Amino acid sequence: MPRVALATSAKYPDLTDDDRLLLRPLADCGLNTIPAIWTDPNFVWSSCDAVVIRSCWDYHLKSEEFLRWIASLEKEGVAVLNSPALIRWNTDKAYLRNLETRGVTIVPTVWPEPGLSMGLRDHLQKLDWQKAVVKPRISATAQRTQLVTKDDARSTQNLFDELRHGVGVMLQKFVDRIAEEGEWSLIFFAGEFSHAVLKIPSVGDFRVQNDFGGSSRIAEPPPCAMQSATGILRLLDPTVYARVDGVLEDDQFLLMELELIEPALFLDCHPEAPLRFANAIAQSISARR
Repeated sequence: MPRVALATSAKYPDLTDDDRLLLRPLADCGLNTIPAIWTDPNFVWSSCDAVVIRSCWDYHLKSEEFLRWIASLEKEGVAVLNSPALIRWNTDKAYLRNLETRGVTIVPTVWPEPGLSMGLRDHLQKLDWQKAVVKPRISATAQRTQLVTKDDARSTQNLFDELRHGVGVMLQKFVDRIAEEGEWSLIFFAGEFSHAVLKIPSVGDFRVQNDFGGSSRIAEPPPCAMQSATGILRLLDPTVYARVDGVLEDDQFLLMELELIEPALFLDCHPEAPLRFANAIAQSISARR
């Protein structure tokens, strides 16, 4: 029976509630599945046939260590889902710039580099953006992400500069419809659409994550979102799981983020989602044997 590790973080040693929904379907697929903390020095990863990256939600805090760990699994011949190549590509949000050059419509974004001396307020004036979101290029769960306006740009300048000279920074135009109507997440398993949720920020906030009071509900995505999301995945190597996040503006789906490493997949929102994910994992492992 193939042995599969669901990689998690020390904060969730027994997996998240959502990921625990995978255990029975994986067993039904004939897989011996265990949770494993990715930073555990005593866990023997070579004893596993595959490692599925799940709630490693601290990876962005030690991204170099995380990527070394992924490389070590690859060297030992342990299958990693999603693939190491996709994980490396997806770690830095500059992948959005890559996708834009390939015809994907993203939320308007600029990529200030360390050598540029232009201030944050100057950037907003030049772009004629009233509001924008400052984000690290390597982050998770909206960590060190801040909404900024022309009027309060100076108070965010230190964060902007620190990120620019550190992990890198991106400046994304704030789309008002996120606050008004929410952000879409479309979930795919083995490249096939499974379900979608609409994530709503709490009143007065812009972040849709539960950590900040956001809520989510299952919803039927509009055709333009489905068309865009499926087209994006066709540009990539095969994925076992993927979450495509975006917002609608003028009847167009704008990609905000493409989550291929450790996204919440809202398995509890659709009764068939856990089995769909388990089947995708089992099929990927079977194809490698």
